[in-house]
Amino acid sequence: MDGQAIVRLEVKASKRMKRLPAPFYSALMSKANQFIEQGYDVINLAQETPDLPTPLHIVRSLQDVAENTLNHSYPPLSESRKLKEAICHWYKREQGVDLDPDHEVAILSGTQTALVQLSTTLLNPGDIALVPDPGYPDYGTGIALAGATMTPIPLLRENLYLPDLGKITQNQCERAKIMLLNYPSNPTGACAPASFFDDAIRFAEKNQIVVANDFAYGAIGFDEKKPISFLSRPGAKEVGIELYSFSKTYNMAGWGIGFALGNKKVIRLMNLLQDHFYSSPFGAVQAAAVTALTSSQDCVRDLVDIYESRRNSLFRDMCKIGWNATLSEGTFFEWLKVPTRYSSIRFADLLLDKAQVFVAPGIEFGQFGEGYVRVGLLTSEERLREAMRRIQKLSLF
Repeated sequence: MDGQAIVRLEVKASKRMKRLPAPFYSALMSKANQFIEQGYDVINLAQETPDLPTPLHIVRSLQDVAENTLNHSYPPLSESRKLKEAICHWYKREQGVDLDPDHEVAILSGTQTALVQLSTTLLNPGDIALVPDPGYPDYGTGIALAGATMTPIPLLRENLYLPDLGKITQNQCERAKIMLLNYPSNPTGACAPASFFDDAIRFAEKNQIVVANDFAYGAIGFDEKKPISFLSRPGAKEVGIELYSFSKTYNMAGWGIGFALGNKKVIRLMNLLQDHFYSSPFGAVQAAAVTALTSSQDCVRDLVDIYESRRNSLFRDMCKIGWNATLSEGTFFEWLKVPTRYSSIRFADLLLDKAQVFVAPGIEFGQFGEGYVRVGLLTSEERLREAMRRIQKLSLF
């Protein structure tokens, strides 16, 4: 009104929001976008989103079911029940794991959401979570929101990128409530043997720590070796859970659906929080997920063959230019050492500046990621070859 001073509202972020880590990929992409906006042809090998479409039979299943008005309201419980049963049958077929759909399955909006829910349900301020380093940067989100502390577990090349559980201190064991694992591993591409999971189960039981294995890349193993499920090991359900996503197995990254499996008490808490925070995923998406699990898995095998072919093509060209590295065992990432005279950021910046090849510096994945870059297989073999041709011209190796 005339004559009245305008009162401007001062909005202050909560302490909880201030604890959040900086968004990983958007900050990383800002550098590449500067080149793209100037018209450069940037080859993006840092991206995390699958480049191939969702298989057509899954898309058509969504289209058919989306017309049903039952799915225009909150998802009916019958849809969730069908999906839970499909998940149990699929896990039994693929991993040999018996699951109770009523008590050992939580349907969630992807593994990223699941990780936040897990921390929210189990961590208090002052607790710690044991987290792989190098590891997926967003592991810190839920831990920060819970007011807990993230304690890195080093993943070293000489230990095949497996944590040395014997080096976790007694104090850390006493304060830790969660240990996150991720095999097949982003960013290292390593897979865990059954013996490591067995050791982790004994460690968790002794120290009363919940294990959560992020199995998002569980379908992507190379050289005819199938990645091992943590839940497939004896005693796993007594100490932990496994998280799975449709994003990587079926190229459903934008569909927002995944699940958690395992320990009944943890699953009950995650389902309880799900009821308070979210409704279940759109019923038609759940129906399409059932189609993905119950239909022929040829599309998954074909996808893995494509990634393996890309991996092999990339390494042949790397060998030609003198860039020596170890083949990944799984995922669609390669973990590559940089020349010793460069830090991971300097090397990534050099490739972007001089060759317009965009890779993710290892330091972004934790302190033990220094000295490496992560390269994705999420583009065609032709583009991978072009990236190596551009890098070769820099005479770095």
